Amino acid sequence: MYLNRIEKERAILVGVRFPTTSAETTEESLNELEQLVVTAGGEAVSRVVQERESPHRRTFIGSGKAGEIKKLAEILEADLIVFDHDLTPSQEHNLEDTIGRKVLDRTALILDIFAQHAHSSEGKLQVELAQNIYRLPRLRGKGIELSRLGGGIGTRGPGETKLEVDRRRIRRHIQYLKKELFRVRQNRATQRKKRKKAGVSSISIVGYTNAGKSTLLNTLTKADVLVEGKLFATLDSTSRRLLLPSKQTVVFSDTVGFIKKLPHQLIASFRSTLDEIKEASLILHIIDASHPQMEKQIEAAENVLEEIGAAEKPRLNVFNKNDRLSEIEIERLRKRFPDGIFISALLGQGIEKLLKVIDERVSRERVRVRLQIPFERGDLIQKIHEEGS
Repeated sequence: MYLNRIEKERAILVGVRFPTTSAETTEESLNELEQLVVTAGGEAVSRVVQERESPHRRTFIGSGKAGEIKKLAEILEADLIVFDHDLTPSQEHNLEDTIGRKVLDRTALILDIFAQHAHSSEGKLQVELAQNIYRLPRLRGKGIELSRLGGGIGTRGPGETKLEVDRRRIRRHIQYLKKELFRVRQNRATQRKKRKKAGVSSISIVGYTNAGKSTLLNTLTKADVLVEGKLFATLDSTSRRLLLPSKQTVVFSDTVGFIKKLPHQLIASFRSTLDEIKEASLILHIIDASHPQMEKQIEAAENVLEEIGAAEKPRLNVFNKNDRLSEIEIERLRKRFPDGIFISALLGQGIEKLLKVIDERVSRERVRVRLQIPFERGDLIQKIHEEGS
């Protein structure tokens, strides 16, 4: 939403179907793109789907289709054109010149949403780094275009003064952000080391965006974590301690949601947050069991885990939102995923069983030993109580 106007920005969505992509997949992806636009504060007023053998070098969709979109934008009074693909800087520039409207690709839209939802200093640093890396090759003439096409979606985050300076200053700023985030990574690593030394296991809650990760963390730990029915409502990593039934202390961490075509800039910039997943004792993969694209969302999440080097970590699949399914549907899923845990984080259903399974999985890491302590070394007993969990 514009900061200086009340009405929502009107967006035309553009998708290109290539020979290897089905019509169903294209439609699903555009549905998700529309959700992203809504989350960013806009509304989708039309969709354009083109079939092509390959992307057009200059405009991705060709000059003829770009001209059609220009006319459509004038008729519908659209503010921006959003592509469900990544555009090169020159393609974006050429499209804006042809259509006379602001043009965003999927990556720019996701970065804009992240800019809105970053609240912690770490989150803001990570988003600013990703946006600067993304915008650096797009600087040519961008300041003029932005003043001509307006602000709003795709222009949030770093201020315009930062984006209109020369490339050298932006590169220096990128290096500064990387150094700051390196310090954050070191601090996180130190915290993890202390927890490990104290025998506190860490559990990362991961999953597709809007699968119910924050709701589960709230239910488990009674924490007041932001919960919204929007994509990427939670961006900042949140950690909470919990005492399991066996009296073991564990730390649960809620991380940023995954999504198909997650921008590589974000994966690189959010390395300090994603390290929590890679170093976790156990990963809880939260799955929206009610979503029609459940299996594709599972695949997308698994792809991200593989990309960050966490594919081989111990994992527990947790199927959430069972309150939206019939008993027959739940039973069907149980047969397909016999090792899965089925819950409703919102209603608290299945939480007791989930905690029991987590307890069992975490206990596998622990080794039970019997020690004989000399009578005169009572200080060791005190030390065990201080250091133990």
